[in-house]
Amino acid sequence: MSMAATPAKPSFWRTVKAVAWSFVGLRARGDYEEDVKSLNPLHIIVVGLIAVVVFVATLVLLAKWMVAG
Repeated sequence: MSMAATPAKPSFWRTVKAVAWSFVGLRARGDYEEDVKSLNPLHIIVVGLIAVVVFVATLVLLAKWMVAG
C-alpha cells in the first residue's frame, strides 16, 4: 500500500519563503514547481509587493544614513 504525497498546505510563511528565494534568485526547480501547484497567486503578489516596499525603504534609509554620516 503506497500513499501519494500530499501537497503542502499553502501558508503565509511558505509564501514569504518562496518570495524571498525569488528575490535572491536561488530556487530549486522542484521547489518552484511545487510552489506553482500549491501557493495562491494573490498571496504571492501581496507578499511580493510588501517585500519590494521593505527593500526600497531599507535602501533609502541606508542611503540617508550614509550621506548624513
